[in-house]
Amino acid sequence: MISLDVTTAYDLTNAVADRVRKRRRERKLTQAQMAKKAGMSLGSYKRFEQTGEVSFRSLANIAIALECERDFDELFSRRQYNSIQEVLDAR
Repeated sequence: MISLDVTTAYDLTNAVADRVRKRRRERKLTQAQMAKKAGMSLGSYKRFEQTGEVSFRSLANIAIALECERDFDELFSRRQYNSIQEVLDAR
């Protein structure tokens, strides 16, 4: 299992790209098929899997193509508390 407990943007984007690659392979899709489903060029898709670099919109299209768009629901949705007092004040 790939952990998203990372320290840098580089680590995070590469971990996400690894997860996408795994999902693509589970669905027995080639990179060319995945690129077409996501509406992007093959070169851009390959670069994403290799480097983790892709536009946010392309990442959203990849998620939709893999039927994983609900994974975005949790992105930035949880409030982070710095103390017990902040938790109590939020109530």
